[in-house]
This record gives sequence, structure tokens and C-alpha cells, in this order.
Amino acid sequence: MRTRWLALVLAAMFFGALGGTILAPTPAGAISKEMIELQQQVAQILQTQQELRSAIDTNSASVKTLVQQSLDSVNKLSGEMGTLQKAVQEVQANTGARIDTMTQQTQGLSDNLQDVQARVGKLSQQLTDVQNLLQSIDAKVSGGATGAPTSNPIGAYNPGATTGGTSPAGGMPPISADTLYQNALRDYTSGKYDLAHQEFSDYIRNFPSNDLASNAQFYLGEVAYAQGDFKSAIASYDNVLVNYPKSFKLAASLLKKGLAELETGLKASGTRDLREVIRRFPGSDEARRAQAKLHEIGAAPTSRTR
Repeated sequence: MRTRWLALVLAAMFFGALGGTILAPTPAGAISKEMIELQQQVAQILQTQQELRSAIDTNSASVKTLVQQSLDSVNKLSGEMGTLQKAVQEVQANTGARIDTMTQQTQGLSDNLQDVQARVGKLSQQLTDVQNLLQSIDAKVSGGATGAPTSNPIGAYNPGATTGGTSPAGGMPPISADTLYQNALRDYTSGKYDLAHQEFSDYIRNFPSNDLASNAQFYLGEVAYAQGDFKSAIASYDNVLVNYPKSFKLAASLLKKGLAELETGLKASGTRDLREVIRRFPGSDEARRAQAKLHEIGAAPTSRTR
């Protein structure tokens, strides 16, 4: 019995010690260590957050700098493009003026060449006429006949004479068609437009069937164009197109007619005539000038309607 009670007491003491061990509170040292570790983790999180924020701020500043640099580059490029466009416009304007001057000079050279060709043909014809005349004189002399020609020289023009070609007493000496044309062309190129107009008109009136009559008609239009009389210029150019279908000046007349129409505000007909130059005379200098003018006024080189 006594042994039994002793065993119970020992068992109670054992379980009491075990329960006390289990239910006893955690030591203060363990709690402090966990708090320190937690604080360290929080500090690391805060440090990481700070570093991330610094990186974001740095990237934002870099992006902002790049955007500003891009805007500056665009603005600079825009300014350079404006300057370049202005320079191109000035070059086009100067080139257009030079082209007009060169075209006028080229027309003069071309007409001189045509005049030389016409002169060669006329000299050949005159030589034939002289030979025929000499043969006729020889025949008359051989036959005992006498006489002398009384008509004016071939191709002669007398400003004071009547249409029949006879010169009144005390009148001016006759002048050849070639000399009259050269005088008119020289006066036109030197800016003596009124005198050139009179001489070209005299040429057409006295030598309407000569090879250079269509050139003289064209230059009547050029004189009027240079003086700003675009309506008269259109009429003269149109006269070449209608009355001289084989003229060397067809392309130039159609081009200048279109330009004169644009000057008078007739944009539709002027555009149509410039397109016609390109269609009828492809690859010519007149076609290139017509295309450049159409581009200048914002019109297509060819009509969109068929």
C-alpha cells in the first residue's frame, strides 16, 4: 500500500514537471532574436524599395532627356528643311530666269541657222535664175536683139515701195528679205521691240511665202509677250499654229501660247495647251518646259480624263 502511494506520488511529480515544461513561457532571449531578424527583413525590404525607386527616377530622367533631345532634333531638322526648301525655291526661280534667257538666245541661234539654210537655198535659186538670164541675154545677143531687165532684184524689199515691187522716184533702195529678217531679229534680241515689230510685220506683208515668214509671225508674238500684251501674243502664236503647219516654230508657239493664257488667267486652256506640247513634241525642250510649268502650278502633265 505504501509502495503504491509512493509510485503515485512519483508519477504525479513526473507529469507535473513535464506539464510545467510544456506550459512554461518562451524565454525573453528567443523573442528578442526573432524581433531582430524581423526588423532586419523589414529594413532589407525598405532598402530594396528605395533602390527600386531610385532606379525608376533615374530611368524617368533618362527617358525625359531622350525625348527632349528628340524634340530638339526634330525642331532643328524642321528648320533645316525650311531653309533647304527656300534655297530650292530660289534656285528654281533663278534657273527659270536663266532658262528663259538661254531659250531666247537659243531661239536666236536656231533662227540664224534656219536663215543660213534659207539663204543657201535662195542663193542656189538665184544662181540658177542668173544663169537662165545670161543664157537668155546670150540668145538675144546672138539673135541681134537688145534689151535689159528692169525688174527689181530677186527677193528685194523696198520700205517705200508699193506692193507691186516698184520703187518711186527718190525712194529708199530695195532691201533683201534676208537683211530685213536679220535686222528685225537683231532689234528684237537687243530689246528694240517697237522697231522689231514693224520689221517683222513688213517681212510678213512683203514676203508671206518665204520660209521664215512663220518665224516672223512667231516673233511678233514674242514681242507682244515681252511687252506684256498677252492677248496679242496669243493671237500671233495661234496664227503660226493655224497658218503654218510645217513651221519650225510649232512647238514653241504652242508652248508660249499656253504660258500667255496662264498669264491672262485662262488656266484651263493654258493647262490644256501645255499638255498638248508634251503629247505632240515628246522629248523636246518645249515639252520639258511645259512639264516644269505644269508642276509649278500644281497640274498633272497629262489629263486624268480619257
